[in-house]
Amino acid sequence: MSVLRIVGGTPLRGEVSVAGSKNAALAILASVPLIKGQVTLHNVPDISDIHIKVGLLRLFGIEAEYREGSLFMDTTNLQVGELPEEQVRKIRTGFYMLGPVLARLGKVQLPMPGGCKIGARPVDFHLKGLHALGADIQTVSGHYVATGENLRGAEIYLDSPSAGATQHLVATATLVPGCTVIQNASIEPEVISLVAFLHAAGARIEGAGTSTITITGVDQLESCTFSVPADRIQAGTYLLAGAITGGDVTTRGILPEDQTALVNKIKEAGFHSEEGPDWVRVWSTGRGRGIRIKTMPYPGFPTDIQQPTAALLALADGPSSIEETIYESRIGHISELNRMGAKLSVEGRSTLIEGVERLQGAVVEASDLRAGAALCIAGFAAEGETIVRNVHFIDRGYENLVKTFTQLGGNIERLSEEEWLGVNVPEQSSH
Repeated sequence: MSVLRIVGGTPLRGEVSVAGSKNAALAILASVPLIKGQVTLHNVPDISDIHIKVGLLRLFGIEAEYREGSLFMDTTNLQVGELPEEQVRKIRTGFYMLGPVLARLGKVQLPMPGGCKIGARPVDFHLKGLHALGADIQTVSGHYVATGENLRGAEIYLDSPSAGATQHLVATATLVPGCTVIQNASIEPEVISLVAFLHAAGARIEGAGTSTITITGVDQLESCTFSVPADRIQAGTYLLAGAITGGDVTTRGILPEDQTALVNKIKEAGFHSEEGPDWVRVWSTGRGRGIRIKTMPYPGFPTDIQQPTAALLALADGPSSIEETIYESRIGHISELNRMGAKLSVEGRSTLIEGVERLQGAVVEASDLRAGAALCIAGFAAEGETIVRNVHFIDRGYENLVKTFTQLGGNIERLSEEEWLGVNVPEQSSH
């Protein structure tokens, strides 16, 4: 186990070339079993979730080799593998392979999904859509056992525009005979990226980026090459880090429109920004002011960035509130930020924030991926030393986090628990 040791007080300044998108790459990898042939993905982030997902693909008989940010796969010998429950539960998107493997082989068995504990994330929309396509899915001893010898196109209405369900069902339908129409589909950028990848493999899909997506099934998807777009949540985290430390950070290689909701709120809070064709800059000239935020599906304020934003608002002048409408339990950062001197509380599904003038370094624990990111940027703004534990959560979504923050001027290092305890635990008295 590792910890991050952060010494705050230095404004973060500089440029960041943003790594490939975790969420886009995971959705694309879940659809790889649909393809028969060679698949090459470039700009794949080097994070633990990706390595877990690739390990699951190998258990289905897919050959995969990761080299310098690119992933080379051969899906020719896809087979119905037996996936260990422990491995699948580490990553929620392992479940998203259910439909694609079913569409290609006609049967599949997968353990129930896992992932970060940020609230109920039922798969009802996924299962309802797969049933509409003709899949027979039974639950047996904590596993989904699915058969689908007579899949056919269908009209599917999602009760909520779930990004995961949209990705899962769009991918599955590419090999389902006939026409499938998904109403109230997600318009998240990661859905658009997935569709672009499937197009490269020969899929017939219309309407990506709108609430109605139409898929015409094809007999086979062919070999393809695709580059994963930059991670909009990583980009947002680094922009927030610049603002909270009184610094100046530019993120490059991104789509500025994907940062619109966050940047507008950053500006509303009193910070400054500008953007170009593939970059966004945020800088600070003083303490921010309190604002109100409500998370929403894209193009609304992203749920994945609300916890790091809470860290920024913890140091704002006046009260703030963040209403979380996507996940009801995304609150693991609150008690830990309060250990650093913040004044955060929970009221229903809202986080209430009373801004303070300073934070103090402390020993804190990440409870999930984005809570860990919040604690890191709070550490850079705090006085003294902050130790962030449970770094494995952060490793799920941030590539080269220590290197990136160091390049921005941050004082951060990764230590083993043993190294950290050896430094901080006083020796036992000999008396």
